Amino acid sequence: MKRRKFLRNSSTVAAGMLSAPILASCNETTAAKDTGKTPILPIAICTWDFGNATAKAWKVLEKGGSSLDAVHQGVMVEENDLNNSTVGNGGRPDRDGNVTLDACIMDKDGNCGAVLAMQNIANPISVARKVMEETPHVMLAGKGAEQFAYEQGFEKTDLLTEESKQAWLEWKKTSQYKPIINIENHDTIGMLAIDADGDIAGACTTSGMAYKMAGRVGDSPIIGAGLFVDNEVGGATATGVGEEVVRTVGSFLIVELMRQGKSPQEACEEGVKRIIAKNKDKQDFQIGFIAINKKGETGGYCIHPGFTYRTFTKEGHINNPSDSYLKS
Repeated sequence: MKRRKFLRNSSTVAAGMLSAPILASCNETTAAKDTGKTPILPIAICTWDFGNATAKAWKVLEKGGSSLDAVHQGVMVEENDLNNSTVGNGGRPDRDGNVTLDACIMDKDGNCGAVLAMQNIANPISVARKVMEETPHVMLAGKGAEQFAYEQGFEKTDLLTEESKQAWLEWKKTSQYKPIINIENHDTIGMLAIDADGDIAGACTTSGMAYKMAGRVGDSPIIGAGLFVDNEVGGATATGVGEEVVRTVGSFLIVELMRQGKSPQEACEEGVKRIIAKNKDKQDFQIGFIAINKKGETGGYCIHPGFTYRTFTKEGHINNPSDSYLKS
């Protein structure tokens, strides 16, 4: 994905770390976070600056729809956006030129479904929901996931757009066939929502790391790593280098930290710190989390510049926090 422009507000440096992001609504007023006011419900939040996705989720919530339907329809916006080369149709291929998609979804009751390394299907999040609702399984992978999708009425689609194909061919000219991290090419969309009944759901979908080794699967479709929801506590989802999230069972960790009393912001920061502690010798890798608790409080933290998270609330505010990351 071409480098996007993000809002960056000033933050204070403490112990080598920038302070928590400042939430600001579209009219530049401060949001209700950390003010002692009753949190706003319903709410939808997603990784990165995917405002169209949260706006779509809000339309579902505004009409009294469930959080599950909200996150499902919200992330589909990015799956269908051919200009988004990190999610769904038009995503960057693996190093063999094949676009493989991963997704998972989880509802208020702990039901979940996922697809891994699936080709030729434009909306993996919809197939993941079918896995959750129509099978006794949680995950389907590769050809099995693709075949299941056809059986459920999904159409075969060529996911490799001309733009992504040309970018892949250009990459091949100078590439070294090693698992090099392409920081600008794994901007997963993870989304969390609370509906009018106070129920939480989450969804996560991606085309994975650009030019990855064939068969590689990151954290995005792994329940507990890329996404986790506990309706009694809250939910969390991740973005960035999936291998690092898997190693720490990242999203589950964030939810458990909230269960222990940490705010979503504190939990996200602690989750990132633990990953950093295990990767002191690594450079230029990106990892981030967003979280929401049962009160509707949100948080987000990342170790690489450019991270933001987009929130939509019933007051109609679009909250766009500043970047939050560890300084190199």
